[in-house]
Amino acid sequence: MAGGSPAALLARLKGIGPQIASVLWLEGFWRQFNNRREVAAYAGLVPTPWRSGSIDREQGISKAGNRRLRHIMIELAWLWVRHQPESELSRWFRERVGNERGRVRRIAIVALARKLLIALWRYVTLGEVPEGAVLKSS
Repeated sequence: MAGGSPAALLARLKGIGPQIASVLWLEGFWRQFNNRREVAAYAGLVPTPWRSGSIDREQGISKAGNRRLRHIMIELAWLWVRHQPESELSRWFRERVGNERGRVRRIAIVALARKLLIALWRYVTLGEVPEGAVLKSS
């Protein structure tokens, strides 16, 4: 892996400091995951379906995973929108919420946190920089 440790690699992205990078590495990315679903489930950022007869609903995120990783990803999602405004993920968020406030925005930021977690996992494991993301100048 180029760029040193995975935490140092994460810290190269604008909006991610050394502390957040360390938490991401120590709480999640040190583990081996087979696919994106496993990554999201480990962080507890997956939907919880509820079915009863013909009723089929989503109950929000499962919250069954790593609390610290889920918390830091939601905080990082807000930072990402601010510090990486031209990234594909930030554009997706803005298109999704528009000028909405409150609940709609909070639900969308959790969805962004899941997408961002997967993008960062791919960055650490495969070296794929998230689309449109800016690296810090050296």
